[in-house]
Amino acid sequence: MRKIIKIDPLLCNGCGECITACAEGAIELKDGKARVVSDSFCDGLGACLAACPQGALTIEERNAPMFDGKAAKEDKSLAQKLEPNHKTRSVDAAVTPCTLPITLKPDQRAKPDFSHEKIKPGQDNANELSGWPIQMKLVRPWAPYLQGARLLVAGDCTAFAYPAIQKDFIQGRVALVGCPKLDDTAPFVDKLSEILKANEIRDITVLHMTVPCCSQLETLVAEAVLRSEKNVPQKSYVVGIDGKLIPE
Repeated sequence: MRKIIKIDPLLCNGCGECITACAEGAIELKDGKARVVSDSFCDGLGACLAACPQGALTIEERNAPMFDGKAAKEDKSLAQKLEPNHKTRSVDAAVTPCTLPITLKPDQRAKPDFSHEKIKPGQDNANELSGWPIQMKLVRPWAPYLQGARLLVAGDCTAFAYPAIQKDFIQGRVALVGCPKLDDTAPFVDKLSEILKANEIRDITVLHMTVPCCSQLETLVAEAVLRSEKNVPQKSYVVGIDGKLIPE
C-alpha cells in the first residue's frame, strides 16, 4: 500500500498542465485525457496536483508497485530523443503545441509580417527563438533545447516595451517568460529549479520592467538557482516603460 496519483477522466480536459508539472514523466495524454503511464513512475508526492486547473488529480492510497526512479528517468530520456511529430506513447498526437517541446531551427523561423521571404538569424526582424513553449509554466524541464543553454528569463511585458529584444537578448539564448504579478510565484521557482537541476545551464540573463512587481523576477530567479544547488551566473537588465534600458 502506498500513495499514488489518481486522475478523474470526467474532470480532465486534456490541457496537459500535469504533464509539465510531473518531473518524473509519469503522466501522458491518451485520447485527449491525462493518465498515469506506469504506477512505478509515480512517486506519489503530488507535485502535479496544484497544476491541474480542473481539480482532476488527487492522491489515493492503494496497492501499487514501488516507485522506480531509475526506470522513470530512462523512459523520460527516451522521450527526449523522439522527434516532435512522432506518434508514440511519450509524444501523443493529443499533445498541443502549448505543452510539446519544439526545438526551432533557423529555416523554421518566419518573418513577423507573415511574408514568405526567409530571414536569417541575426538580421533585422528575425525571430531568434530557439525553443517552444516559452511560458515558464508550460516548459518541460527535459526539453532538448534546454541542455547546455544560456537562459533569458524575462517579464511578459518586456517583449512589448523593448523593441530590440530579439537581437539584443533572445538571440543565442532560450527565452522563458513569466509575470511575478499574475503568476503564482512558488510554481515559477519550482519549475526553474527543476530546469536547472535537469540541465547544464551556462548562465541566466534576467530582463524585467522597472515597475516594482516585475523587479521581483530577479529575486525569484536567484531563489531557484539557490534551490538547484547549481553555480549558475546571473545578470539582470531593467527596461523602463519608455522602452529604454536603465543603466545599473
